[in-house]
Amino acid sequence: MPLALLRRPDPDHLEVQHEDARFRIALRRRPTARRITLRVSAATGEVVITLPSRTAVNTAQRFAASHAGWIAARLARLPERVLFAPGASLPLRGEPHCVRLQGARGGVRIEREAGEPVIAVACDPAHVARRIRDFLTREARRDLTEAVERYAPRLGQRPVRMTLRDTRSRWGSCTARGELNFSWRLILAPPMVLDYLVAHEMAHLREMNHSPRFWTLLRDLCPHVDAAEAWLKRNGTSLHRYG
Repeated sequence: MPLALLRRPDPDHLEVQHEDARFRIALRRRPTARRITLRVSAATGEVVITLPSRTAVNTAQRFAASHAGWIAARLARLPERVLFAPGASLPLRGEPHCVRLQGARGGVRIEREAGEPVIAVACDPAHVARRIRDFLTREARRDLTEAVERYAPRLGQRPVRMTLRDTRSRWGSCTARGELNFSWRLILAPPMVLDYLVAHEMAHLREMNHSPRFWTLLRDLCPHVDAAEAWLKRNGTSLHRYG
C-alpha cells in the first residue's frame, strides 16, 4: 500500500514557543520541494512551513522549534498593524489622515480639523472598519477609473472590465481577455504610484509581456516609472498593515 495512504492527515498548522510568545505556523506540502522551508509573509505576518512530500510532520515540528527565535525576530521587524478605528492615522493618496467618529449616521467624508485632513466616519462604532474599507475602495475605484480613461485614448485600447481586490502578491494584473485587476490599497499610496500601475497594466493591453517594446511603450506613457517602482519597493509592503 502506498505510504501516502498510511500516513495520518497533516494538521493545518504547527505551534512553537519562544520565550513568552507562541507562534502558529501554517503547514503546506509541495511535491516539488526538496527541503523544508520556513517563510514569514511581510504582507500578512503569516508564518508558513513547506515540506517535501515524504517529510514527516514530527521532523517539521522539530525544524520549526529550532527556528523559533528566527520567527520571533522576523515578526518583530514587521510594521505594527493599524486597525481601521477611531484615532488611527491612515494614508489616503499618500497623505496621513486621522480617523474621527462623528455621530451615529451620515457615512464617511473628508474634512479638515485645524488644517489637518480627517476621515470623518458617522456610523455605529461596530461598523467603523467596514465603512472605512468601503470608502477607500470607492475612492480607489474612482481614481483608477479616471486613470484608465486618461490612458485609453493614447493606447487605442480599453479594458473589458476592471476589478478591485485585496491582493497580496500583485498590485495589478491584466488578463489575456483584457480584464484589469488592481488592489484597492493603491489609494493609500501617492497618486503617482496608482497612475503608474494603471499605465503598466494598460500597456499590457498592447504588449502582453515585459519585452523591450513593452518598457518603451510604458515609459512613453508614464514619465515616473522609476520613481513609482522605487516607492513601491521601499513602502509597498507597509500598505498591507492597514485594516
